[in-house]
Amino acid sequence: MNVWAAPERPPGPSAELGLTAKIRHRLVASRRPASPEAVGSALREVQPWLGAVDRLEVAKSVHADLAGLGPLQRILSDPRVSDICVNASREVWIDRGDGMEPAGVAFEDEHQVRSLAVRLAQAAGRRLDDSSPFVDAALPEGIRLHAVLPPVADGGTCISLRIPRSRGFSMAELVDAGTVSPAGAELLQRVVRRRLSFLVSGGAGSGKTTLLGALLSLAAPGERLVLVEDTAELIVRAGHLVRLQGRPANAEGSGAIAQSTLVRQALRMRPDRLVVGECRGVDVLDLLSALNTGHDGGCGTVHANRACEVPARLEALAAPAGLARNALHSLLAAAVDAVIHLDRRPDGVRRVAELALCRRLADGRVEVVGAYRRLDAGEPVPGPAAADLDARLAGTP
Repeated sequence: MNVWAAPERPPGPSAELGLTAKIRHRLVASRRPASPEAVGSALREVQPWLGAVDRLEVAKSVHADLAGLGPLQRILSDPRVSDICVNASREVWIDRGDGMEPAGVAFEDEHQVRSLAVRLAQAAGRRLDDSSPFVDAALPEGIRLHAVLPPVADGGTCISLRIPRSRGFSMAELVDAGTVSPAGAELLQRVVRRRLSFLVSGGAGSGKTTLLGALLSLAAPGERLVLVEDTAELIVRAGHLVRLQGRPANAEGSGAIAQSTLVRQALRMRPDRLVVGECRGVDVLDLLSALNTGHDGGCGTVHANRACEVPARLEALAAPAGLARNALHSLLAAAVDAVIHLDRRPDGVRRVAELALCRRLADGRVEVVGAYRRLDAGEPVPGPAAADLDARLAGTP
């Protein structure tokens, strides 16, 4: 049975409305929230001839359309799903850890996709309409939402959802998943225990946040970790943990709290380690400045193609703030010791590709030099900076 279309019923005043619209009108008229119970009750009023089994099936689908993710709701029952991508009404793709694959669900038409995108944006306190045709927000359940309306999205509304994990990975689980080898995990553990400051780099979906959470879980139990994020995504198994989360502007354009503001607040909270979930703008200056105030062991994530391209990426992020290139490199040289780079293979497997060190050149610029590569396969392969890294790690508890 097609639960997304209204079953046949005798004609009436509202026969032209779809089933979801009819139930929505009933709920609004009675001032009831769109709870499963209220939807079921309204369905009995609208279509009393349905049998109990059909009524339960239709009620679940209508509730998902009113208060959930519509046709996408059943996908959430699979704990392996990390991303859902809706390409207009034509197709839905998901990532379950093995790369993108068709989800096997579809929307009826563009109106249904757009309605879902607008409703999700409203649930996040954001505006999505013709005058503001895209949105990037966090839903109350922690799901990361991005949506784009036509004509910006050519062909129809596009929705991208990043599903948070219910718990973080441990380093042992990352070893089992093939992300890092036992020897590579031991090397990374020494970096954390030695309290080197580091950035985790990689492309979107490469596992930066997952790896950072696992590494922070290796910190000494008594260390006070202060996490700053635009959207709460880091999952850390640590006893002494404080979270600060940014806030976007509301529908009226006010009330925003930037990540850079939170970094400054975090410095007043006596952190042993200051962590920025992702450097995505001028907040990189606040992170680099903070790591120059005696807070060893700080860390964050940044998008970059390769470890050696991290300085160029940071230059681009800092440029809108008017920071000169030599000033940025001076901050970077004093603030960051190492870069851990991840990549993602075509089969979807994430791997720790390289551990590199930051070195300051004679002209003042910072270059990122490989210390070890292929940390996912057996013994890591030494690089030009291996001896330097080993010297820094000497005496690790």
